Amino acid sequence: MKHALTAGFSAFVLGAALSVAGAASADDAGANNVRDRSIAYAVSGGHWGLYQTADGKAECPDGINEVGPRETFKALFPDDGTKRSVVETQLAREAAIWSPEERAYNFPYHHAGGKVGLGLNLDGKVGPNDFTSPDGEKGIDNQLFRALGCLRWLRGPDGIGYHFSDIYMREFNYNRGLIELTNVDSLADDPDVDVTIYRGRDALMADATGAKIMPGGTQRIDTKFGQKFITHLKGKIVNGVLTTEPVKEMYWPFAWFGGNPGAQHILDMRMRLKLTQERANGFIAGYENIEEWYYGLARGRSTHHLAYGSVSAPGIYKAIHELADAYPDASGKNTAISMAWGTDLTQVFLKKPPKEVAEAAPAASKTERAGDRR
Repeated sequence: MKHALTAGFSAFVLGAALSVAGAASADDAGANNVRDRSIAYAVSGGHWGLYQTADGKAECPDGINEVGPRETFKALFPDDGTKRSVVETQLAREAAIWSPEERAYNFPYHHAGGKVGLGLNLDGKVGPNDFTSPDGEKGIDNQLFRALGCLRWLRGPDGIGYHFSDIYMREFNYNRGLIELTNVDSLADDPDVDVTIYRGRDALMADATGAKIMPGGTQRIDTKFGQKFITHLKGKIVNGVLTTEPVKEMYWPFAWFGGNPGAQHILDMRMRLKLTQERANGFIAGYENIEEWYYGLARGRSTHHLAYGSVSAPGIYKAIHELADAYPDASGKNTAISMAWGTDLTQVFLKKPPKEVAEAAPAASKTERAGDRR
């Protein structure tokens, strides 16, 4: 009798679970069940938008970069019995990382190529150096992919930088980027929604393994030290995909090795995200000032750790200057490079202070939004 009751109860629970799952699937399909016309997501993972094939030959026809700090040092200072000081060797190489513009870099550094790339069409044009997305969209601007795409360090799934990127997004509370959608009538189609970016203050809610971030956690908004991250955008949802208008500039919280706090300073930033009620994923894209971006790389990672993936910092410096494609200075030399950051987000609930923080940073007017500055 006991077994019969247990079996009956299990069947009831299973049936109820299937009913709930069916209802959830229906809601996701219709995507109309948005409480209070708002929904928020927290960044739970992300990587640079680097297109990859299984063998890497399409995007890296010249091969993967294998000349990093160790290889460079060995070539410059062979163990041939010559006595050299620390200043002439180790410190000289560290200086080359921090001041690469003062030294020629004569080692091979392979750019990514091919016709396929990830990201967004930032300038509304289709140019000779643009990529085509895997689903056929032309005019993709992502020259940072050309600079970084053949670094084993950033290639998935086993690159050290690739592996730790998700971990840093999850475990460093400083990286708690939040995206809130308001005035939402439907997650399937809505021609006019408001989007606000914040920095959160709390850890993400993980499952028992700690490897998967669960939806439904709560995030307090950082209104004291996170003012610089609060950004407002206008957007629209078409077939479950949110696309925002660009904003002139924004700062995205970004801590890397050691939790060293910093920010990605993105110009003409916009987003394209596939939305569901529990998760979102897509691209944050725009342009980065090449000097700011480079010194974020050099500051956030030691030479020792760059050596794990044969990452030549001076090689990257040379590449991003060669590939920069926007914001020319007075001499006509471009100072920014197009980029895309592939991001995963998980639904959260926001806990706001009594006064709406949206009032602290007024939405950009049409004249303040990004124009064609390329």
